[in-house]
Amino acid sequence: MTDSAPQPATRFAAATYADRLARAARLTADAGLDALVVGTGPDLQYLTGSRAHSFERLTAIVIPASGAPATVVVPRLELASLRDSAIAELGLQVLDWVDGVDPHALVADVISGAANGGRAAGGAAPAVAVDPALPALHVVPLADRTGAPARLATPVLRELRMIKDAEEVDALRRAGAAIDRVHARMGEWLKAGRTERQAADDIAAAIVEEGHTAPEFIIVGSGPHGADPHHEVSDRVLAEGDMVVIDIGGPVEPGYNSDSTRTYSIGEPDPETARRYALLEAAQEAARRHARPGVTAESVDAAARDALARHGLADAFVHRTGHGIGLSVHEEPYIVAGNDEPLRPGMAFSIEPGIYFPGEWGARIEDIVVVTDGGCEPLNTRPRALGILPAG
Repeated sequence: MTDSAPQPATRFAAATYADRLARAARLTADAGLDALVVGTGPDLQYLTGSRAHSFERLTAIVIPASGAPATVVVPRLELASLRDSAIAELGLQVLDWVDGVDPHALVADVISGAANGGRAAGGAAPAVAVDPALPALHVVPLADRTGAPARLATPVLRELRMIKDAEEVDALRRAGAAIDRVHARMGEWLKAGRTERQAADDIAAAIVEEGHTAPEFIIVGSGPHGADPHHEVSDRVLAEGDMVVIDIGGPVEPGYNSDSTRTYSIGEPDPETARRYALLEAAQEAARRHARPGVTAESVDAAARDALARHGLADAFVHRTGHGIGLSVHEEPYIVAGNDEPLRPGMAFSIEPGIYFPGEWGARIEDIVVVTDGGCEPLNTRPRALGILPAG
């Protein structure tokens, strides 16, 4: 990327968030709740475009099931954190508070007003759901003030965020293309004699150069380190003959993430390593071909797992096949045994089977895909074959 390239917007238009808030209210009502309370984090960003951060001082949005306008409760000293969100354009009520005021009581009052005349009237405690990332230091006081235990809002929030709209899919496409450009440059950095850390530093700079706002994670797993799926980086020196797992990603504006893994060999691999890698490549392709509307998340996992099991590699595949992605690197839907969620158009997730041989080497192939009306669209298009790099 060049400095003169147009920069993507940091959020969507206000109308997008108005629609999301309206859907959140409908889903809250459908769940038999009176209100939803969402603190700072990806859920608040999804609903309003706000990237505010808070912990000990409560910032939250209260969404009534009645469809009445939502209310944002925020410390006065952090009002500026809402400036770049769509909250002002949406005309939401903002209740600011100062130290010494009980913000949980403010939220309880808003919830009580929202529940007035509804199922919670007449002295009954309102039914409230909170987002799962809200700290206990807020959840417990909220339950005390409202008079009812808070429930997790996961069913409402997962349904909102799990199906990506066209704008979100476009952002994920841009993220996928940006991380593909980084993988295309891997020969610049993976050379015998360099350390994993040196390669990772170069990759981090390239992630930003190619369009991300920051590197979210970098795995450089060389040789035996590649057999640890969650290895990050170390001072191990790359050597000729190493298999190297590169798992990288980060956000592009307005906050949607890339996540792609390719495996490289420094010099030609031995025939058995090449054979096993080819079986992994076939397993990843089987899962991609299987993913389409109506099949279950667990059946995509099974497609990859069964392909490896037919060749005696079942025990080498030690994790789920994938995870959803969007404003969070890991979110619903999870592509794992036991998840009988049928796939629907707009779901975006990784397909990333791996094989791992402790003390020797490992390999993983990961693409982000989005479910379409007729199948799935891979958002990563780099070759999936083993990347063979010069040793020197």
